Amino acid sequence: MISLVTNECYTKKMKLFKLYGAIVLAMIFWSVSFIWTKIAIISFQPMTLIMLRLIIATFLLFIFNVITGKFQRLQLKDLKWFIVLAFFEPFLYFVGETYGLTLVKSTVASVIVSTIPLFAPIPAYFILKEKISKANILGILISLIGVYFVVYEQNETLNTNLWGVALLFLAVFAGICYAITLREIPLYYSAINIVFYQSLIGLVFFVPTFFVTDFQTYQNYDITFKSVVALVLLAVFASVIAFVLFASTVRKLGVTKSNAFVNLIPVFTAIFSWLILDELLTINKWIGIAIVVVGLYISQWKKNKIKSQ
Repeated sequence: MISLVTNECYTKKMKLFKLYGAIVLAMIFWSVSFIWTKIAIISFQPMTLIMLRLIIATFLLFIFNVITGKFQRLQLKDLKWFIVLAFFEPFLYFVGETYGLTLVKSTVASVIVSTIPLFAPIPAYFILKEKISKANILGILISLIGVYFVVYEQNETLNTNLWGVALLFLAVFAGICYAITLREIPLYYSAINIVFYQSLIGLVFFVPTFFVTDFQTYQNYDITFKSVVALVLLAVFASVIAFVLFASTVRKLGVTKSNAFVNLIPVFTAIFSWLILDELLTINKWIGIAIVVVGLYISQWKKNKIKSQ
């Protein structure tokens, strides 16, 4: 009996370890996406960038599903959920995030996006009836304190465009609604197929918008090799791999626990700015990183009760 219980606990821990590893990797890719977007926007208008990013992602997902034999047909009765899913993300989220990044710094954008865990438990509780423990709330609040330490700069004047902030909060709203809708998608769809269909349907929203906003000026783009590389990296890592990892995790961990990891985005953004852009990583930032990690650990903590016979 003891051996069976031990094996069961080990299996559960390994599953959790894989889930946490997957969602942390997704946060890493989304953290770097702020830098890639800033680079790509130099050559492309926001709507053009999003549309091209989505076309590449959809093509890659389709090829992967066909080659591996994992392609699943979309059932008509589930179409409404996928339309809602695609409207919130990628459409509404990408519009808010990409246009917002044209008006504010990437570090400010990452902090605003990291407020998702603060608001996500409310609809998760009322709509999905997810249980929210005191540990979940405490951990999220502690993580937000850590985020403050990560982005705080002494003697720095904060001069942020309010329209940019509003657009980024639109992305926050869309991100929360996306996670809620994702829980309504039937479990027989794999995460890869979910991301494929949300990307494909998302193009239905983006293509007409492109013709309204960017079509008349696209011939004037000064396209650089660096921007094209950034576009491809955004499509592969941020639009495909990160979304697949996040979608599979949300369906297993729930909205509140999964979104708590969004607090890692400003942390990774600061680290990559230090490694890639040679920005100074002060002692305050290291303290903030440690606080975020502690907060995440608390938010995921769950008291396990083992019944014995």
